[in-house]
Order: sequence, then C-alpha cells, then structure tokens
Amino acid sequence: MSSRTSKKGISTVGSSPFDSWITNDEELTSLLRQEWDRQTSTLQLIASENFASPAVMAATGSILTNKYAEGYPGRRYYGGNQVVDEVEDLARRRLTALFGADHANVQPHSGANANVAVYQALLEAGDTILAMRLDQGGHLTHGSPASMTSKIWNFVSYGVTPRCDDPSTPGELIDFDNVRELALRHRPKLIVAGATAYARRIDPAPFREIADEVGAMLMFDSAHVAGLIAGGSHPNPVPYADVVTFTTHKTLRGPRGGAILCREEYAKKIDSAVFPGQQGGPLEHAIAAKAVAFKEAAQPSFSQYTDQVVKNSIAFAHALAREGFRIVSGATENHMVLVDLREFDAELTGKVAQEALDRAGITTNRNTIPDDPRSAFITSGLRVGTAAETTAGLREDEFATVASLMATALRERDDDAALERVRNEVASLCGAFNPYVTFTK
Repeated sequence: MSSRTSKKGISTVGSSPFDSWITNDEELTSLLRQEWDRQTSTLQLIASENFASPAVMAATGSILTNKYAEGYPGRRYYGGNQVVDEVEDLARRRLTALFGADHANVQPHSGANANVAVYQALLEAGDTILAMRLDQGGHLTHGSPASMTSKIWNFVSYGVTPRCDDPSTPGELIDFDNVRELALRHRPKLIVAGATAYARRIDPAPFREIADEVGAMLMFDSAHVAGLIAGGSHPNPVPYADVVTFTTHKTLRGPRGGAILCREEYAKKIDSAVFPGQQGGPLEHAIAAKAVAFKEAAQPSFSQYTDQVVKNSIAFAHALAREGFRIVSGATENHMVLVDLREFDAELTGKVAQEALDRAGITTNRNTIPDDPRSAFITSGLRVGTAAETTAGLREDEFATVASLMATALRERDDDAALERVRNEVASLCGAFNPYVTFTK
C-alpha cells in the first residue's frame, strides 16, 4: 500500500486502487480522498459503522460487479454463472459454519431487506408481530409508523423497564414481564428480538420460552451484534430462533449488506421471499466480500477483537460517566453506549451535541433514549460505539481520552477555538491509530 500525507499533515496509507483507477475523474477522486482523510483523521464512533479490511474492499470492487445472477446457485436465470455459483456457495457455507445454522441466504442488500423478507416469507398481511418499540431501542422495521412494515403487518410493541437510579437495581432493561403479557394478550404469529439502540446483552432464551408458550415463531435481529456473536462475545441466538437476520457491515466488519440464517424448514420460503419476492439480481461482488468477512470472523484474532470491543465499550461508559454523562441502563455489555445528555447539560440536545462533535472531529449520532421528551430529530441522547476505533487499535486508555475530548468539546461547544484544539488532539490520536496501518501489521 502506498502512503501519502493528508491535508492535516497526517501520514496515511492508501486504502484501495482508486488513486490509480479513477485517473480520468479528478472530481470523484478528490471526493474519495477527502472521505479517506475524514475517516482516518477523525474519530468514528457511530455504533453501526466499522472499517472493512482491504480484502473486503477489494472483493467489493472486484470483477464480479459485472455479472448478472438472478436466482440461486444451480438455478439462475442467466448463463455464465459457473464461477458466481461457487462464490455464493462459498459464502453460504462459511456463514452457516460460523454461526452453526442450517441454512443461509447471503443475498439481502441490507438488514432492512432481510427483515422484510422474513416477514413476507413467514406471515400473511395483517398478521401480528411483537417487536421492540423504536423509541425504546428497536429498529424502523420493527413496526415504526414511518416504515412500510407497519402498513402491512399488525405490530404490537414491547419496551424496557422504567429508569432506576439505584445501581443495585438497574432499569431500562428489556421488560420480559411486559413481553410475556403482550404475547399472551395478542397471540402474535412472530416475536422479534434484537435492537438498534440497546447496550445490554439480549438473552434469546426467555424470548424462546415466551414464543413457545403462545405458539409464535421467533426472529432474532442481530444486526448490531452479529460480529460479537461470531467472536463469542454475545450469546448465539441461532439455537433458539427460527430465523436470525443481520447486517454484515457493523460489528461483523464486512461489506454493506445483509444476510439471513434459518432452520431448514423455512429455507425455501426465505429464499423465495428474497428472490423473486423482493430483490432482482444479487450483488455478487458484495457477496464475495461477505465471504471474505465470514472467513476473517472465523479466525482466533477476531474473537480477540470482539472481546476488546466490549472491554473498550465498558471503559468508555465508565469514563463518560465520570465526565457527568448519564449512561442509559447504567452500563454496557456490547459495542455501544447510549448516553443521556440531560444530566451533563439540561439544555444540550442530541442534535446540537452531534453537530458540535462533528466540528471537533468526533463522529457520533444523536439518538432517542427511553421515554425521551424530545423528538427523534432532536433527541436527548447520543449513541456511540467502539467497533470501528477498536479496529483502528484503540484500547481502554484511549477511549478514556476520547470521553474527555467529547466532554471538553460539548462544554465548549460555542467556542470555535476550543473545538479546533480538540480537533487537533483528535487528529493526533488518529494519526497514531490508523486502521489501514493496523490491518497490514
């Protein structure tokens, strides 16, 4: 890999062949270089992001992008798929082995596509689904009024227990009494476990017990924690769930995309719902990159990585709490920390915090917290994650430093000079922890 110096004077390592391949498009090349500088000279703390390996990026940009391959291996609607069939079969074999599943579909373009395909495969329009409410930590596809899912299926929403400030009795945890009571009352055909803004481990066993009690199927949306599951840092839902969905680009550190695991009895319905039910030609270059990621996740070093992700998250939460931020549910057990800003500064919103931190070179996303009095566009919280910067090599001490930088930036958010000083410190830290130097070691 070739090295170069960014506009901020930080030595970086070329990330992909675009510098030499896109020589006839200076405008696009300039934008790619700007994004390279942004990702490697600022802190990436969005919990749904990571740094893909050079091998994953190479496969994503490979010659497979040229091939149309509607259908499945051995059952395509176009000719010339002999090699593509082997690539997709390789991805499916690696994925089922990684999670211990019966069947895998690696074609979904996203986690949302994967979720909707499961609903389409297993349910009729109007059937009842029990899932986590968006403002309590769930996902748009868990029945948010803003999602098409709520217009096709009947969603009933569960949430978390009330906030409790007694450390010995943590609140804001999944309320399994509420889950069971709603399941008994509404008799859903499908129960969905999993979340997009929930910092604790999600035990699949109680969900399975409740599903069995009411005769429901169980789907586990592991979009955020799929990599932690693969690395052994989160309970594996595959033995408990009828279907498991996830994205491949968060903690799993692969290309942007989705996948579905299921029991053999649902395999045909799931496959038919993905194609032709929802999607046309699969992105075989992305599927090749997924295969790369599945192989990487099967290595012992990946388990070490996911363990460090969780250690970093715990240290980050403790450091943020020392700075005066309230940690939703009092702790974290995965890759993310959900922060309530109100005790740090009652007037500070998630929107303002996100924008101030951007100016300081710290990339986060505003997020609602349970029972948030503010809208989803404004919010009272931030969601931060450790997956990407753990890939870059940060450990517990560095995340304590990051917490301090965040607090300084937010206290001094109206002072441009102070934000610039924080940005310079961030750039110095990132210069010592470049992910694409880490990958080459």
